[in-house]
Amino acid sequence: MIPTLTRINELSRKAKEGGLTEMEKEEQVRLRQEYLQTFRGSVNDILLNATIYDPNGDDVTPDKLKQEQASKQNQ
Repeated sequence: MIPTLTRINELSRKAKEGGLTEMEKEEQVRLRQEYLQTFRGSVNDILLNATIYDPNGDDVTPDKLKQEQASKQNQ
């Protein structure tokens, strides 16, 4: 498991059991933001490498996604 996620889960359990100190609350917020940023970046990378086909085998990838993919390749 991702170390960040492990720590988030530890803090969550501690919060349910008895509460967190202010420092732990701040750490929890920071770790959650970090994790979400990483997660969203991963999903974005997956989508930028995806091509969508219908049952007939025709490329039906949305134009907006195609544009994003083209601009990513040009970088």
